[in-house]
Amino acid sequence: MRKKLPILASASLAFSSSAFAEEASSFAQTIADFSSSVDGFFNDYTGWFVGLIFKSVPVGEANFPLIVGWLLLAAFIFTLYFGFVQFKRAGMAIDIVKGKYTDPNSKEEGEVSHFQALTTALSGTVGLGNIAGVGVALAIGGPGATFWMILCGLLGMASKFCECTLGVKYRTILPSGVVSGGPMYYLSRGLSEKGLGGLGKVLAIGFALMCILATLGAGNMFQANQAHAMLTYAFDVPSEYGVMTGIILAALVFSVIVGGMPSIASVTERIVPWMAALYVAMAVIVIVVNIGQVGSAFAAIFEGAFTGAGVAGGFIGALIQGLKRATFSNEAGVGSAAIAHSAVKTKEPITEGLVSLLEPFVDTVVICTMTALVITIAGLNVAPYDGSSLTGVTLTAASFTETAGIFKYLLALAVIMFAFSTMISWSYYGLKAWTYLFGESKTIELLFKVIFCVFVIIGATIQFGAVIDFSDAALFAMSIFNIIGLYFLMPVVKKELGSFVARIKSGEIKTYK
Repeated sequence: MRKKLPILASASLAFSSSAFAEEASSFAQTIADFSSSVDGFFNDYTGWFVGLIFKSVPVGEANFPLIVGWLLLAAFIFTLYFGFVQFKRAGMAIDIVKGKYTDPNSKEEGEVSHFQALTTALSGTVGLGNIAGVGVALAIGGPGATFWMILCGLLGMASKFCECTLGVKYRTILPSGVVSGGPMYYLSRGLSEKGLGGLGKVLAIGFALMCILATLGAGNMFQANQAHAMLTYAFDVPSEYGVMTGIILAALVFSVIVGGMPSIASVTERIVPWMAALYVAMAVIVIVVNIGQVGSAFAAIFEGAFTGAGVAGGFIGALIQGLKRATFSNEAGVGSAAIAHSAVKTKEPITEGLVSLLEPFVDTVVICTMTALVITIAGLNVAPYDGSSLTGVTLTAASFTETAGIFKYLLALAVIMFAFSTMISWSYYGLKAWTYLFGESKTIELLFKVIFCVFVIIGATIQFGAVIDFSDAALFAMSIFNIIGLYFLMPVVKKELGSFVARIKSGEIKTYK
Protein backbone atom coordinates (compact mmCIF):
# COMPACT_ATOMS: atom_id res chain seq x y z
CA MET A 1 0.00 0.00 0.00
CA ARG A 2 2.85 2.35 0.86
CA LYS A 3 4.44 1.83 -2.54
CA LYS A 4 1.29 3.10 -4.24
CA LEU A 5 1.20 6.38 -2.33
CA PRO A 6 3.84 8.14 -4.48
CA ILE A 7 1.95 7.07 -7.58
CA LEU A 8 -1.31 8.40 -6.16
CA ALA A 9 0.43 11.59 -5.07
CA SER A 10 1.92 12.06 -8.54
CA ALA A 11 -1.45 11.43 -10.13
CA SER A 12 -3.09 13.89 -7.75
CA LEU A 13 -0.43 16.49 -8.49
CA ALA A 14 -0.79 15.99 -12.23
CA PHE A 15 -4.58 16.29 -11.92
CA SER A 16 -4.23 19.46 -9.86
CA SER A 17 -1.81 20.98 -12.37
CA SER A 18 -4.10 20.06 -15.24
CA ALA A 19 -7.14 21.47 -13.45
CA PHE A 20 -5.25 24.67 -12.65
CA ALA A 21 -4.15 25.04 -16.27
CA GLU A 22 -7.74 24.53 -17.43
CA GLU A 23 -9.04 27.09 -14.95
CA ALA A 24 -6.36 29.59 -15.99
CA SER A 25 -7.12 28.99 -19.65
CA SER A 26 -10.86 29.37 -19.03
CA PHE A 27 -10.33 32.61 -17.11
CA ALA A 28 -8.04 33.96 -19.82
CA GLN A 29 -10.62 33.11 -22.47
CA THR A 30 -13.34 34.89 -20.50
CA ILE A 31 -11.22 38.03 -20.29
CA ALA A 32 -10.29 37.72 -23.97
CA ASP A 33 -13.96 37.42 -25.00
CA PHE A 34 -14.88 40.46 -22.93
CA SER A 35 -11.93 42.46 -24.23
CA SER A 36 -12.66 41.47 -27.82
CA SER A 37 -16.15 42.89 -27.38
CA VAL A 38 -14.71 46.09 -25.95
CA ASP A 39 -12.16 46.25 -28.76
CA GLY A 40 -14.95 45.80 -31.29
CA PHE A 41 -16.88 48.64 -29.69
CA PHE A 42 -13.88 50.96 -29.90
CA ASN A 43 -13.24 49.93 -33.48
CA ASP A 44 -16.84 50.72 -34.45
CA TYR A 45 -17.37 53.94 -32.54
CA THR A 46 -14.02 55.66 -31.90
CA GLY A 47 -12.26 55.29 -35.22
CA TRP A 48 -13.23 58.86 -36.08
CA PHE A 49 -11.44 60.13 -32.96
CA VAL A 50 -8.25 58.20 -33.72
CA GLY A 51 -8.34 59.45 -37.30
CA LEU A 52 -8.83 63.04 -36.12
CA ILE A 53 -5.96 63.04 -33.60
CA PHE A 54 -3.54 61.31 -35.97
CA LYS A 55 -4.62 63.25 -39.04
CA SER A 56 -1.70 63.28 -41.48
CA VAL A 57 -0.75 65.32 -44.49
CA PRO A 58 1.38 64.01 -47.36
CA VAL A 59 4.95 65.31 -47.40
CA GLY A 60 6.89 63.85 -50.29
CA GLU A 61 6.35 60.10 -50.23
CA ALA A 62 5.55 60.04 -46.49
CA ASN A 63 2.66 61.12 -44.28
CA PHE A 64 3.30 63.64 -41.51
CA PRO A 65 0.97 63.51 -38.43
CA LEU A 66 -0.22 67.02 -37.58
CA ILE A 67 -0.14 66.22 -33.85
CA VAL A 68 3.64 65.73 -34.11
CA GLY A 69 3.92 69.11 -35.79
CA TRP A 70 1.81 70.63 -33.01
CA LEU A 71 4.22 69.33 -30.35
CA LEU A 72 7.37 70.16 -32.32
CA LEU A 73 6.22 73.73 -33.04
CA ALA A 74 5.51 74.29 -29.35
CA ALA A 75 8.95 72.96 -28.40
CA PHE A 76 10.59 75.30 -30.92
CA ILE A 77 8.61 78.33 -29.68
CA PHE A 78 9.39 77.59 -26.02
CA THR A 79 13.09 77.15 -26.86
CA LEU A 80 13.23 80.63 -28.42
CA TYR A 81 10.95 82.29 -25.85
CA PHE A 82 12.97 81.08 -22.87
CA GLY A 83 16.30 81.91 -24.50
CA PHE A 84 17.53 78.35 -25.04
CA VAL A 85 17.08 77.61 -21.33
CA GLN A 86 17.82 73.89 -21.85
CA PHE A 87 21.40 74.74 -22.82
CA LYS A 88 22.07 77.82 -20.69
CA ARG A 89 20.67 76.37 -17.45
CA ALA A 90 21.54 72.66 -17.74
CA GLY A 91 24.33 73.00 -15.18
CA MET A 92 21.97 74.70 -12.75
CA ALA A 93 19.44 71.89 -13.25
CA ILE A 94 22.05 69.30 -12.27
CA ASP A 95 23.01 71.37 -9.21
CA ILE A 96 19.36 71.47 -8.10
CA VAL A 97 19.06 67.67 -8.37
CA LYS A 98 22.24 67.36 -6.29
CA GLY A 99 20.68 69.59 -3.62
CA LYS A 100 22.90 72.66 -4.05
CA TYR A 101 19.98 75.07 -3.57
CA THR A 102 18.08 73.01 -0.97
CA ASP A 103 18.30 74.07 2.67
CA PRO A 104 18.71 70.79 4.62
CA ASN A 105 17.04 72.38 7.68
CA SER A 106 13.95 73.73 5.90
CA LYS A 107 10.64 71.86 5.86
CA GLU A 108 9.21 72.69 2.47
CA GLU A 109 5.77 71.56 1.36
CA GLY A 110 5.63 68.53 -0.93
CA GLU A 111 6.01 64.77 -0.85
CA VAL A 112 9.24 63.88 -2.67
CA SER A 113 12.73 65.17 -3.39
CA HIS A 114 13.88 66.67 -6.70
CA PHE A 115 15.64 63.42 -7.57
CA GLN A 116 12.59 61.29 -6.72
CA ALA A 117 10.31 63.51 -8.82
CA LEU A 118 12.74 63.26 -11.73
CA THR A 119 13.02 59.46 -11.54
CA THR A 120 9.24 59.06 -11.21
CA ALA A 121 8.65 61.15 -14.33
CA LEU A 122 11.51 59.38 -16.14
CA SER A 123 10.02 55.99 -15.30
CA GLY A 124 6.88 57.07 -17.16
CA THR A 125 8.82 57.93 -20.33
CA VAL A 126 11.92 55.72 -20.36
CA GLY A 127 10.41 52.48 -21.54
CA LEU A 128 9.22 50.58 -24.55
CA GLY A 129 9.34 53.69 -26.72
CA ASN A 130 13.11 53.62 -26.36
CA ILE A 131 13.27 49.96 -27.40
CA ALA A 132 10.43 49.30 -29.84
CA GLY A 133 9.91 52.90 -30.99
CA VAL A 134 13.48 53.40 -32.14
CA GLY A 135 13.30 50.07 -33.96
CA VAL A 136 10.27 51.32 -35.88
CA ALA A 137 11.96 54.64 -36.71
CA LEU A 138 15.09 53.04 -38.14
CA ALA A 139 13.22 50.28 -39.95
CA ILE A 140 11.21 52.88 -41.87
CA GLY A 141 13.37 56.02 -41.82
CA GLY A 142 16.84 54.50 -41.78
CA PRO A 143 19.79 55.59 -39.57
CA GLY A 144 19.14 59.25 -40.44
CA ALA A 145 16.03 59.21 -38.26
CA THR A 146 18.40 59.19 -35.26
CA PHE A 147 19.59 62.73 -35.96
CA TRP A 148 16.04 64.07 -35.95
CA MET A 149 15.21 62.16 -32.77
CA ILE A 150 18.10 63.90 -31.03
CA LEU A 151 17.02 67.32 -32.32
CA CYS A 152 13.43 66.76 -31.19
CA GLY A 153 14.63 65.63 -27.75
CA LEU A 154 16.76 68.75 -27.33
CA LEU A 155 13.87 71.06 -28.28
CA GLY A 156 11.43 69.11 -26.10
CA MET A 157 13.49 70.00 -23.02
CA ALA A 158 12.02 73.51 -23.17
CA SER A 159 8.45 72.17 -23.24
CA LYS A 160 9.09 70.08 -20.12
CA PHE A 161 10.62 73.10 -18.41
CA CYS A 162 7.52 75.21 -19.04
CA GLU A 163 4.84 72.69 -18.05
CA CYS A 164 6.60 71.39 -14.93
CA THR A 165 7.23 74.88 -13.56
CA LEU A 166 3.51 75.59 -13.88
CA GLY A 167 2.69 72.22 -12.31
CA VAL A 168 4.41 73.24 -9.07
CA LYS A 169 3.20 76.85 -9.09
CA TYR A 170 -0.51 76.00 -9.30
CA ARG A 171 -0.58 72.74 -7.33
CA THR A 172 -2.94 71.98 -4.43
CA ILE A 173 -1.59 70.78 -1.08
CA LEU A 174 -4.20 69.09 1.09
CA PRO A 175 -4.20 69.34 4.92
CA SER A 176 -2.79 65.79 5.00
CA GLY A 177 0.24 66.96 3.03
CA VAL A 178 -0.79 65.07 -0.13
CA VAL A 179 -0.14 67.04 -3.31
CA SER A 180 -2.37 67.24 -6.38
CA GLY A 181 -0.98 69.06 -9.38
CA GLY A 182 -0.49 69.02 -13.12
CA PRO A 183 -2.17 70.52 -16.17
CA MET A 184 -5.67 70.16 -14.67
CA TYR A 185 -4.74 72.68 -11.99
CA TYR A 186 -2.63 75.16 -13.92
CA LEU A 187 -5.10 75.22 -16.81
CA SER A 188 -8.04 76.01 -14.53
CA ARG A 189 -6.27 78.30 -12.03
CA GLY A 190 -3.70 79.92 -14.26
CA LEU A 191 -6.18 80.87 -16.97
CA SER A 192 -8.66 82.02 -14.33
CA GLU A 193 -6.05 84.56 -13.17
CA LYS A 194 -6.02 85.89 -16.73
CA GLY A 195 -9.81 86.22 -16.86
CA LEU A 196 -10.21 83.05 -18.92
CA GLY A 197 -11.74 80.83 -16.25
CA GLY A 198 -14.31 79.28 -18.59
CA LEU A 199 -11.69 78.25 -21.14
CA GLY A 200 -9.44 77.00 -18.35
CA LYS A 201 -12.13 74.69 -16.95
CA VAL A 202 -12.92 73.25 -20.38
CA LEU A 203 -9.24 72.58 -21.08
CA ALA A 204 -8.69 71.08 -17.61
CA ILE A 205 -11.67 68.71 -17.86
CA GLY A 206 -10.72 67.68 -21.40
CA PHE A 207 -7.16 66.99 -20.30
CA ALA A 208 -8.27 64.96 -17.27
CA LEU A 209 -10.60 62.77 -19.34
CA MET A 210 -7.92 62.06 -21.94
CA CYS A 211 -5.36 61.39 -19.20
CA ILE A 212 -7.53 58.69 -17.58
CA LEU A 213 -8.11 56.95 -20.91
CA ALA A 214 -4.43 57.14 -21.83
CA THR A 215 -3.48 55.81 -18.38
CA LEU A 216 -5.60 52.68 -18.71
CA GLY A 217 -4.42 52.02 -22.26
CA ALA A 218 -0.92 53.21 -23.14
CA GLY A 219 0.25 53.49 -19.53
CA ASN A 220 -1.21 50.17 -18.41
CA MET A 221 -2.59 47.53 -20.80
CA PHE A 222 0.06 48.05 -23.48
CA GLN A 223 2.87 47.81 -20.91
CA ALA A 224 1.51 44.59 -19.36
CA ASN A 225 0.92 43.11 -22.81
CA GLN A 226 4.48 43.76 -23.96
CA ALA A 227 5.95 42.48 -20.68
CA HIS A 228 4.23 39.12 -21.17
CA ALA A 229 5.20 39.09 -24.86
CA MET A 230 8.87 39.42 -23.87
CA LEU A 231 8.51 36.57 -21.34
CA THR A 232 7.13 34.43 -24.15
CA TYR A 233 9.90 35.54 -26.54
CA ALA A 234 12.85 35.08 -24.17
CA PHE A 235 11.77 32.33 -21.78
CA ASP A 236 9.14 30.43 -23.76
CA VAL A 237 6.39 31.20 -21.22
CA PRO A 238 3.16 29.97 -22.86
CA SER A 239 1.15 32.87 -24.24
CA GLU A 240 -2.02 31.52 -22.60
CA TYR A 241 -0.38 32.08 -19.19
CA GLY A 242 -0.76 35.82 -19.66
CA VAL A 243 -3.37 35.83 -16.91
CA MET A 244 -0.74 34.65 -14.42
CA THR A 245 1.70 37.32 -15.58
CA GLY A 246 -1.09 39.85 -15.24
CA ILE A 247 -2.02 38.76 -11.71
CA ILE A 248 1.61 38.88 -10.54
CA LEU A 249 2.17 42.29 -12.14
CA ALA A 250 -1.12 43.61 -10.75
CA ALA A 251 -0.19 42.46 -7.24
CA LEU A 252 3.24 44.11 -7.49
CA VAL A 253 1.77 47.31 -8.91
CA PHE A 254 -0.93 47.50 -6.22
CA SER A 255 1.61 46.93 -3.44
CA VAL A 256 3.42 50.06 -4.62
CA ILE A 257 0.62 52.41 -5.65
CA VAL A 258 -1.48 51.80 -2.55
CA GLY A 259 1.10 53.86 -0.65
CA GLY A 260 0.67 56.90 -2.89
CA MET A 261 3.34 59.15 -4.35
CA PRO A 262 5.96 58.62 -1.59
CA SER A 263 5.81 54.85 -2.18
CA ILE A 264 5.96 55.23 -5.96
CA ALA A 265 8.90 57.64 -5.71
CA SER A 266 10.84 55.38 -3.33
CA VAL A 267 10.55 52.55 -5.86
CA THR A 268 11.34 54.58 -8.97
CA GLU A 269 14.41 56.21 -7.44
CA ARG A 270 15.83 52.69 -7.05
CA ILE A 271 14.54 51.06 -10.24
CA VAL A 272 15.13 53.83 -12.80
CA PRO A 273 18.89 54.32 -12.31
CA TRP A 274 19.51 50.54 -12.38
CA MET A 275 17.10 50.06 -15.26
CA ALA A 276 18.77 52.76 -17.34
CA ALA A 277 22.25 51.57 -16.31
CA LEU A 278 21.51 47.99 -17.39
CA TYR A 279 20.22 49.07 -20.79
CA VAL A 280 22.98 51.60 -21.43
CA ALA A 281 25.62 49.08 -20.28
CA MET A 282 24.39 46.55 -22.85
CA ALA A 283 24.53 49.22 -25.54
CA VAL A 284 28.03 50.30 -24.49
CA ILE A 285 29.24 46.69 -24.66
CA VAL A 286 27.88 46.38 -28.20
CA ILE A 287 29.57 49.64 -29.17
CA VAL A 288 32.93 48.70 -27.61
CA VAL A 289 32.92 45.20 -29.15
CA ASN A 290 32.17 46.77 -32.54
CA ILE A 291 34.27 49.91 -32.03
CA GLY A 292 35.59 49.71 -35.56
CA GLN A 293 32.09 50.24 -36.94
CA VAL A 294 31.13 53.24 -34.77
CA GLY A 295 32.59 55.79 -37.19
CA SER A 296 30.66 54.39 -40.14
CA ALA A 297 27.50 54.20 -37.96
CA PHE A 298 27.70 57.92 -37.17
CA ALA A 299 28.43 58.64 -40.82
CA ALA A 300 25.29 56.71 -41.80
CA ILE A 301 23.25 58.68 -39.24
CA PHE A 302 24.38 62.10 -40.46
CA GLU A 303 24.31 61.20 -44.15
CA GLY A 304 20.86 59.64 -43.83
CA ALA A 305 19.53 62.66 -41.95
CA PHE A 306 19.93 64.90 -44.98
CA THR A 307 20.03 62.60 -47.99
CA GLY A 308 18.29 59.37 -47.00
CA ALA A 309 19.30 57.56 -50.16
CA GLY A 310 17.34 54.34 -50.44
CA VAL A 311 15.21 55.18 -47.40
CA ALA A 312 11.40 55.27 -47.62
CA GLY A 313 10.55 58.87 -48.40
CA GLY A 314 14.24 59.88 -48.53
CA PHE A 315 15.22 62.85 -46.37
CA ILE A 316 11.57 63.55 -45.48
CA GLY A 317 11.03 59.94 -44.40
CA ALA A 318 14.02 60.06 -42.04
CA LEU A 319 12.92 63.41 -40.64
CA ILE A 320 9.32 62.34 -40.02
CA GLN A 321 10.20 59.02 -38.41
CA GLY A 322 12.79 60.65 -36.15
CA LEU A 323 10.40 63.38 -35.00
CA LYS A 324 7.51 60.95 -34.50
CA ARG A 325 9.41 58.47 -32.36
CA ALA A 326 11.14 61.14 -30.25
CA THR A 327 7.80 62.85 -29.59
CA PHE A 328 6.10 59.57 -28.76
CA SER A 329 9.00 58.63 -26.45
CA ASN A 330 9.66 61.68 -24.27
CA GLU A 331 6.07 63.07 -24.09
CA ALA A 332 7.35 66.66 -23.96
CA GLY A 333 4.29 68.92 -24.22
CA VAL A 334 1.84 66.13 -23.38
CA GLY A 335 1.66 67.33 -19.75
CA SER A 336 1.96 63.97 -18.01
CA ALA A 337 5.32 64.66 -16.33
CA ALA A 338 4.01 67.86 -14.73
CA ILE A 339 1.77 65.70 -12.53
CA ALA A 340 4.74 63.85 -11.02
CA HIS A 341 6.92 66.94 -10.67
CA SER A 342 4.13 68.79 -8.84
CA ALA A 343 4.72 66.61 -5.75
CA VAL A 344 8.26 67.90 -5.19
CA LYS A 345 9.37 69.50 -1.93
CA THR A 346 10.12 73.10 -2.90
CA LYS A 347 8.85 76.64 -2.58
CA GLU A 348 10.46 77.66 -5.87
CA PRO A 349 8.42 76.36 -8.84
CA ILE A 350 11.18 77.18 -11.31
CA THR A 351 13.59 74.73 -9.65
CA GLU A 352 11.46 71.78 -10.66
CA GLY A 353 11.01 73.18 -14.15
CA LEU A 354 14.78 73.20 -14.50
CA VAL A 355 15.08 69.66 -13.12
CA SER A 356 12.45 68.40 -15.56
CA LEU A 357 14.29 69.62 -18.65
CA LEU A 358 16.82 66.83 -18.02
CA GLU A 359 14.17 64.20 -18.84
CA PRO A 360 14.11 64.45 -22.66
CA PHE A 361 17.90 64.54 -22.65
CA VAL A 362 18.17 61.24 -20.75
CA ASP A 363 15.21 59.63 -22.50
CA THR A 364 15.80 60.65 -26.11
CA VAL A 365 19.27 62.08 -26.54
CA VAL A 366 21.02 59.36 -24.50
CA ILE A 367 18.93 56.18 -24.41
CA CYS A 368 17.23 56.42 -27.81
CA THR A 369 20.56 57.29 -29.44
CA MET A 370 22.21 54.27 -27.79
CA THR A 371 19.49 52.03 -29.22
CA ALA A 372 19.88 53.58 -32.66
CA LEU A 373 23.65 53.02 -32.62
CA VAL A 374 23.21 49.34 -31.71
CA ILE A 375 20.72 48.84 -34.56
CA THR A 376 22.88 50.73 -37.07
CA ILE A 377 26.02 48.77 -36.11
CA ALA A 378 24.16 45.46 -36.47
CA GLY A 379 23.06 46.51 -39.95
CA LEU A 380 19.75 44.65 -39.77
CA ASN A 381 17.54 47.63 -40.64
CA VAL A 382 17.34 47.25 -44.40
CA ALA A 383 15.24 50.19 -45.62
CA PRO A 384 12.83 50.70 -47.24
CA TYR A 385 10.71 48.61 -44.90
CA ASP A 386 8.72 46.08 -46.95
CA GLY A 387 6.37 44.81 -44.24
CA SER A 388 8.21 41.52 -43.74
CA SER A 389 11.63 42.61 -42.43
CA LEU A 390 12.42 43.22 -38.78
CA THR A 391 10.92 46.24 -37.03
CA GLY A 392 10.12 47.51 -33.56
CA VAL A 393 11.20 45.45 -30.54
CA THR A 394 12.19 42.46 -32.71
CA LEU A 395 14.67 44.59 -34.65
CA THR A 396 16.16 45.98 -31.44
CA ALA A 397 16.35 42.54 -29.78
CA ALA A 398 17.92 40.96 -32.86
CA SER A 399 20.46 43.78 -33.07
CA PHE A 400 21.58 43.27 -29.47
CA THR A 401 21.82 39.48 -29.84
CA GLU A 402 24.07 39.89 -32.88
CA THR A 403 26.81 40.68 -30.34
CA ALA A 404 25.86 38.26 -27.53
CA GLY A 405 23.01 35.77 -27.16
CA ILE A 406 22.62 36.55 -23.46
CA PHE A 407 21.34 40.02 -24.35
CA LYS A 408 18.09 38.34 -25.36
CA TYR A 409 17.42 37.59 -21.69
CA LEU A 410 18.82 40.83 -20.32
CA LEU A 411 16.68 42.78 -22.75
CA ALA A 412 13.62 40.85 -21.58
CA LEU A 413 14.47 41.84 -18.00
CA ALA A 414 14.87 45.47 -19.07
CA VAL A 415 11.50 45.44 -20.86
CA ILE A 416 9.74 44.03 -17.79
CA MET A 417 11.38 46.63 -15.55
CA PHE A 418 10.50 49.39 -18.00
CA ALA A 419 6.88 48.19 -18.16
CA PHE A 420 6.53 47.95 -14.37
CA SER A 421 8.00 51.39 -13.69
CA THR A 422 5.88 52.94 -16.44
CA MET A 423 2.72 51.42 -14.96
CA ILE A 424 3.29 52.68 -11.43
CA SER A 425 4.10 56.19 -12.67
CA TRP A 426 1.11 56.35 -14.99
CA SER A 427 -1.16 55.05 -12.23
CA TYR A 428 -0.30 58.26 -10.37
CA TYR A 429 -1.04 60.41 -13.42
CA GLY A 430 -4.40 58.74 -13.90
CA LEU A 431 -5.21 58.94 -10.19
CA LYS A 432 -4.68 62.70 -10.09
CA ALA A 433 -6.87 63.19 -13.17
CA TRP A 434 -9.48 60.92 -11.56
CA THR A 435 -9.53 62.82 -8.25
CA TYR A 436 -9.66 66.15 -10.09
CA LEU A 437 -12.91 65.05 -11.72
CA PHE A 438 -14.48 63.06 -8.87
CA GLY A 439 -13.02 64.55 -5.69
CA GLU A 440 -10.30 63.80 -3.17
CA SER A 441 -11.18 60.92 -0.84
CA LYS A 442 -9.64 57.60 0.19
CA THR A 443 -12.58 55.64 -1.25
CA ILE A 444 -12.39 57.36 -4.64
CA GLU A 445 -8.64 56.82 -4.76
CA LEU A 446 -8.90 53.13 -3.83
CA LEU A 447 -11.57 52.58 -6.49
CA PHE A 448 -9.28 53.92 -9.19
CA LYS A 449 -6.32 51.84 -7.98
CA VAL A 450 -8.40 48.65 -8.09
CA ILE A 451 -9.69 49.49 -11.58
CA PHE A 452 -6.13 50.17 -12.71
CA CYS A 453 -4.90 46.78 -11.46
CA VAL A 454 -7.80 44.96 -13.15
CA PHE A 455 -6.71 46.51 -16.43
CA VAL A 456 -3.16 45.22 -15.84
CA ILE A 457 -4.55 41.65 -15.89
CA ILE A 458 -6.65 42.35 -18.98
CA GLY A 459 -3.68 43.86 -20.80
CA ALA A 460 -1.37 40.90 -20.10
CA THR A 461 -3.99 38.39 -21.24
CA ILE A 462 -5.19 39.60 -24.61
CA GLN A 463 -4.16 40.95 -27.95
CA PHE A 464 -5.92 44.11 -28.93
CA GLY A 465 -5.89 46.75 -31.63
CA ALA A 466 -8.56 49.44 -31.50
CA VAL A 467 -8.39 49.93 -27.73
CA ILE A 468 -4.69 50.76 -27.77
CA ASP A 469 -5.14 52.91 -30.87
CA PHE A 470 -7.75 54.91 -28.98
CA SER A 471 -5.60 55.21 -25.85
CA ASP A 472 -2.64 56.39 -27.96
CA ALA A 473 -4.91 59.01 -29.49
CA ALA A 474 -6.06 60.04 -26.00
CA LEU A 475 -2.41 60.37 -24.94
CA PHE A 476 -1.68 62.87 -27.68
CA ALA A 477 -5.03 64.60 -27.32
CA MET A 478 -3.74 65.57 -23.87
CA SER A 479 -1.18 67.77 -25.65
CA ILE A 480 -3.86 69.77 -27.45
CA PHE A 481 -5.48 70.90 -24.19
CA ASN A 482 -2.10 71.32 -22.47
CA ILE A 483 -0.24 73.36 -25.07
CA ILE A 484 -3.10 75.82 -25.60
CA GLY A 485 -2.79 76.64 -21.90
CA LEU A 486 1.02 76.78 -22.04
CA TYR A 487 0.90 79.50 -24.69
CA PHE A 488 -1.23 81.67 -22.39
CA LEU A 489 0.87 80.93 -19.29
CA MET A 490 4.45 80.96 -20.58
CA PRO A 491 4.94 84.62 -19.48
CA VAL A 492 4.35 83.41 -15.90
CA VAL A 493 7.19 80.92 -16.29
CA LYS A 494 9.52 83.53 -17.77
CA LYS A 495 8.86 85.82 -14.82
CA GLU A 496 9.60 82.98 -12.36
CA LEU A 497 12.89 82.20 -14.15
CA GLY A 498 14.02 85.84 -14.17
CA SER A 499 13.24 86.23 -10.47
CA PHE A 500 15.06 83.04 -9.48
CA VAL A 501 18.23 83.84 -11.45
CA ALA A 502 18.28 87.42 -10.13
CA ARG A 503 18.01 86.21 -6.51
CA ILE A 504 20.87 83.76 -7.03
CA LYS A 505 23.08 86.52 -8.42
CA SER A 506 22.20 88.87 -5.54
CA GLY A 507 22.96 86.18 -2.96
CA GLU A 508 19.39 86.09 -1.64
CA ILE A 509 19.21 82.39 -2.59
CA LYS A 510 22.12 80.61 -0.94
CA THR A 511 23.94 77.44 -1.88
CA TYR A 512 24.31 74.57 0.60
CA LYS A 513 26.53 71.96 -1.05
